[in-house]
Amino acid sequence: MIIGQALRAVGYGFTAVLLGALLAGRGYGPLRAGVVLAALIAGTAVASLLVGVLADRVGRRRSYAGVFCAIGVAGAVVAAGAPFWLLLVVALAGALSTDVVDNGPATTLEQVMLAEEDAGTSRVYGRYNAIGAAAGALGALAATLPGVGADGAVVHEWLFAVLVPIGAAGALTARLLSPAVEAPDGRPPEGERPARAVVSARARLGRSRRVVRRLAALFAVDAAGGGLVTTGFLSYFLLQRYGVDIAELGWLFFAVAVIQAGSVLLAPRLARRFGLVATMVGTHLPSNLMLAGVAFAPSFPIAAALLLARTTLSQMDVPTRQALVMSVVTPAERTPAAAVTNAARYTVRPLGPLLAGAIQQVALGAPLVLAGGIKAGYDLALWHWARRLPIADRGDTPAAAAATPREESA
Repeated sequence: MIIGQALRAVGYGFTAVLLGALLAGRGYGPLRAGVVLAALIAGTAVASLLVGVLADRVGRRRSYAGVFCAIGVAGAVVAAGAPFWLLLVVALAGALSTDVVDNGPATTLEQVMLAEEDAGTSRVYGRYNAIGAAAGALGALAATLPGVGADGAVVHEWLFAVLVPIGAAGALTARLLSPAVEAPDGRPPEGERPARAVVSARARLGRSRRVVRRLAALFAVDAAGGGLVTTGFLSYFLLQRYGVDIAELGWLFFAVAVIQAGSVLLAPRLARRFGLVATMVGTHLPSNLMLAGVAFAPSFPIAAALLLARTTLSQMDVPTRQALVMSVVTPAERTPAAAVTNAARYTVRPLGPLLAGAIQQVALGAPLVLAGGIKAGYDLALWHWARRLPIADRGDTPAAAAATPREESA
């Protein structure tokens, strides 16, 4: 799974940096660019929900390979110079990403399959996200190479063909995964009595339903703010506001991804000391204040410095959030829980680019201020509710068994 994440991150790191410049180079205004970005995010929501419904039935490895095949096809279509309407169709398939490190259907599958290795902790998710961020950094760095753009701003569409070999390699990686990543089938392990058998993972959410729904609602608020300021949007904003070229953007997003890789590795250590939720809120809240400050930066160097400072804190909630979801559900509920919480994030995000395009008519940096405010509100709401969430709030302590029944009675 980590190899698959790295492969995908390289491709998405490269294309996410180019995406905003591609839209600007085609002459798309804020509203039309917002429609494309919204379609990209909407596609990840639909694809993630389909994964949640079908993956444990048709097989996680098959589903994982299918996602990579879709990535390869999407890259080929964009590289061929897809017109606006076809670009929307490809976007709605959920195979492209607006960010250097994606949050699509493949991420949902990886989150569940990794839980079989180290459920309920943030250590494995720290390594997973760090490698993805580092690979994404290499992809972003590749966008700085000579010949990537013309006149430093216009992007050649054929560069998206990089996703074709990545899709093929990812599909092969999926074929090589161990059968252990598949969903439990309800049969007891050899030598174990049936009474202790694992419950089928094909079941829907059971006793964890209420806690998962509340987490999904909170994550949706955070994602609504994040949808306003995707990497694609930032690329478009920085090009329009400061007149930077592709090379400068590539170096910036390379640095962002490198810092992100280090921060997600540090997050599990903080979680073990302070707890999952405390780490999430304590790092995320100040980062959102810095995000809002980017809108007022008088120059590109200051805007870049704020973005880099924000990145040191903003991604620490990723591995802790993933561990939190896996720790409050039973093994049988992991796939639907991951699908529901991830899809909740993806479902509201398409509104972000549309809203960003609209409010940019008032002020180009207005989406940054609004995003910072929404995401800060999420942090405060999560902290208020999580104080009553009866889990062992530690980055290395599974707590699903005791958490849900008490939450249902709350």
